[in-house]
Amino acid sequence: MTGFRTLLYKEVTRFWKVAFQTVAAPVLTALLYLLVFSHTLDRHVRVFPDVPYTAFLVPGLAMMSALQNAFANASSSLIQSKITGNIVFLLLPPLSHREFFAAYVLASVLRGALVGIGVLLVTLPLIDLRLVAPAWAFAFLLLGGAVLGTLGTIAGIWADKFDQLAAFQNFLIMPLTFLSGVFYSIHSLPDFWLKVSHLNPVFYMIDGFRYGFFGHSDVPPEQSLLVVSGFLLLLAWLTLAMLKSGYKLRH
Repeated sequence: MTGFRTLLYKEVTRFWKVAFQTVAAPVLTALLYLLVFSHTLDRHVRVFPDVPYTAFLVPGLAMMSALQNAFANASSSLIQSKITGNIVFLLLPPLSHREFFAAYVLASVLRGALVGIGVLLVTLPLIDLRLVAPAWAFAFLLLGGAVLGTLGTIAGIWADKFDQLAAFQNFLIMPLTFLSGVFYSIHSLPDFWLKVSHLNPVFYMIDGFRYGFFGHSDVPPEQSLLVVSGFLLLLAWLTLAMLKSGYKLRH
């Protein structure tokens, strides 16, 4: 496992050396979202009983930020390595495809978790936020980061240039995260869009994470856990198959 530990260290160091950009900047962006939406909607919107809209919004923003940054970590690292040509230094050592996969995904989970926790910490002076079921929140934070880290690995392997990666992020990741109930309950949607929302796996990540804070959710947390775990297994199988075959890396 020496290769795995070395690659994991390299990936964590890569984003931590520019933490002001990779961790602090997303936290600031989420805080700005909170300030704008809470100022305009806090008095007019109630989703759960006795839960102010600002409090409802914070877990969604924290999870959205965590997911987007988990995706960005793996995808940006791989595309930079491919374009600059230093991907060869990862392919020459005797690293198995499982070690390669685990290192990239775990580093993505760590970055996503740091951003998500950072968002929660900076909002503590603004709202009274309590963890009703911390185990649920922690489980969905880790699983969600793993799913988006795996998606980021797929995107980084598939893309040959930055505009392809940007298209993947803008036309898939951004809609999935923004249209997942971050800013609203899906039960406020028309029937058609309610059914569409249930097809979005990111909705289950955010809804399950929010359950950990309020004990309320749009769907049972057990159902969300099953959907997210199944989606992670499917993506992990696909990514490992791509890495094992050398798709767009060795060939």
